[in-house]
Amino acid sequence: MPYKWITPPDTSHQQMRLWPHQSLSPRGFAGFILATFVMILIPTLALLGTTLLWGLLPFVLLAVAGIYFALQSNHKSRQIEELLTLDPETARLVHTTPKGEVKEWQCNRYWVTINKYATDGPVPQYITLRGEGREVEIGTFLSEEERIALYDDLQRSLRQ
Repeated sequence: MPYKWITPPDTSHQQMRLWPHQSLSPRGFAGFILATFVMILIPTLALLGTTLLWGLLPFVLLAVAGIYFALQSNHKSRQIEELLTLDPETARLVHTTPKGEVKEWQCNRYWVTINKYATDGPVPQYITLRGEGREVEIGTFLSEEERIALYDDLQRSLRQ
């Protein structure tokens, strides 16, 4: 699950780390690019020794490069991390964007409320934390089932 309690949820000082699911490892990425290149070249084997092969080769390389850069862009845009810290007096959420920008929210733990919008948010089961006059989102990059489990975990942790 792409979120994990760094400290046990039953202690007074709790930390949770959230991150998007990364389904393609670096080794899998390299294997996919290689397999794509080989699969594209198989039909061109009949053209070996002809000048037509040299006419098609730049387009093959352009297609592989396009796939490579699209996957790299997707990987970079998924470099998001959220760190939720709950101590006896405060709740603090630190959100790090793919560009490295850090956004922080802090509130008295007593006044924090957790809201779950089943259909009204930008994603189903949208979860927000409200306090100090602000409402911040948490875990929007998680799947719907993971957001439901996160909501339950947060409810239990804030009740302590």
